[in-house]
Amino acid sequence: MIIYTTLSLVLGISFITDIKNRKILNIVTLPTILIGLLFHSISQGWDGFFFSGAGLLVGSGTLLIPFLLGGMGAGDVKLMGAVGALMGSAFTLKAFVVVALIGGLISLILILKKNGLMHSLRSLYIFPVLLSETKGVIHLKPDATSSIAFPYGVPIVIGTLLTVVWGVVS
Repeated sequence: MIIYTTLSLVLGISFITDIKNRKILNIVTLPTILIGLLFHSISQGWDGFFFSGAGLLVGSGTLLIPFLLGGMGAGDVKLMGAVGALMGSAFTLKAFVVVALIGGLISLILILKKNGLMHSLRSLYIFPVLLSETKGVIHLKPDATSSIAFPYGVPIVIGTLLTVVWGVVS
């Protein structure tokens, strides 16, 4: 019960702060990681410590590459790590799949909203045709006006909560 209460509080706070300030606070995620490690260690000994530690590594690892590539902030990585420390690696992997699907859906909606449906569909058709003459070399100019960004804490929160509600826990 304490795990689900902690998870709910952390997700709620992170949702609000990410929407308002585009930040997921260390004062929320780091104590949550510690709570997860301590709770599972005290209740299950070394098995609990490894359960929580593996969840922390899996949760952080799922978003590490996008973070290193500049696609998201460190708060998102720490939030997934906190989810992992509380819920374990199996749950966190399942939640990540849901999180990624929700994140992709939000991205698709934002792209269609910004570019319009016809422009997006035309790009899908024209892009492969343009690539056929490039011999594998693509030069893209960074364009700050074309980037689409949103707080990724939102899909993390929604995906984790859906995973809890759907009872996908092994």
